[in-house]
Amino acid sequence: MEVKAAGDEFSMTSPLLCCEKQHDGLGRRQEEVESNNHNCEKRSSSFVKTCFNSLNALSGAGLLSIPFALSSGGWLSLILLFAKHAFGRKGKTMASILMYTEQYLVATGFLILGGDNLNNLFPGVELELTSGLRIDGQQCFILLVALVILPSVWFDNLSLLSYVSASGVIASLVIFLSIVWAATFDGIGFHPRKGSLLNLSGIPQAVSLYAFCYSAHPVFPGLYTNIKNKNQFSNVLVLCFFLVTSTYAAMAAFGYLMFGSDVQSEITLNLPTRNLSSKVATYTTLITPIAKYAINVTPIVDELKRCLPSTLNTKFSGMIIGTVILISNVVVALTVPFFASLMSLVGAFVSVTTAITFPSLCYFKISGSYRRFGCEMAILVGIMVMGVAVAICGTYTSLIDIIEKLQS
Repeated sequence: MEVKAAGDEFSMTSPLLCCEKQHDGLGRRQEEVESNNHNCEKRSSSFVKTCFNSLNALSGAGLLSIPFALSSGGWLSLILLFAKHAFGRKGKTMASILMYTEQYLVATGFLILGGDNLNNLFPGVELELTSGLRIDGQQCFILLVALVILPSVWFDNLSLLSYVSASGVIASLVIFLSIVWAATFDGIGFHPRKGSLLNLSGIPQAVSLYAFCYSAHPVFPGLYTNIKNKNQFSNVLVLCFFLVTSTYAAMAAFGYLMFGSDVQSEITLNLPTRNLSSKVATYTTLITPIAKYAINVTPIVDELKRCLPSTLNTKFSGMIIGTVILISNVVVALTVPFFASLMSLVGAFVSVTTAITFPSLCYFKISGSYRRFGCEMAILVGIMVMGVAVAICGTYTSLIDIIEKLQS
């Protein structure tokens, strides 16, 4: 297996990885790689299914939080392969930890998202247990959402998950249209003077949330492995990123114009519950955790299954691992039930590192740019410095915000 050299011509119809009958540069035999690929072919996905999975992963909870990100700041994938090639097994391990941590925390955010919106629809719910123990509405609904999600984590086939993903993509579109309808026809309107042009104190959180919106990149290696025709994967990425970025930009502008600095961490919490469009948006938002949770957790489950002996690497063991991960997500969601703060932490500490800093560092090492001073080196260093700065400032801001909320 080898990555195309920098001088090779890039083609949108060429596979990202070229295989030859030889040892790869990392000491692993090509036969082992082909064996892994053969196992994946048994559950391969078509171009359309891969598009649905990619869109579902990208157009997630960030669609609801991006107006809040704009409010905070004002108006103004194959990373594991590259990491291992650039820095050996230690580099791959570091990238793996970051990527799976990101997916884990994003999955936790989906539970909080469902709990917040159900609590907004049905305020005042409280469950009293024995010994005077009480569970408030948000906590009750987080547990309920987890129970509904549970069957989806038992799927071990991304091709099957594409049908669930289709509902997630449709749900994101319905939410966007419902919010536009609420602003245009239900009296909320657009109010350009409500917002501020620039809010310097909110820039770290805004950038962190923007990064979180694209936190699905750890899913792409799995999708690449599962697509039938590897030549089509570049087209999948271009199409999905174009559609998702356009939708994010429109949602950010509309949401901020509607509520200005008063927009909440999830824009659905700002909508009046009496309007039909608001109810449609809120109820549809509840589909998001169900449709998107499994595809975020699947890479973690697959990696943990690979650590098991071959005799224990079964579908049942995958179901057990998925269930344990879901239970641990519930514990974290109940402990830190702050959607915007948690997602800002994900964006700053993990997403920026895995999507900006680490890929640039890998390219810097693989291409040999560090050996020669020039424009390319200056750009790469600038990108890495920016990524580190955003990670430090955003992580600090998010942690302080979470600590203050826990103490209040």
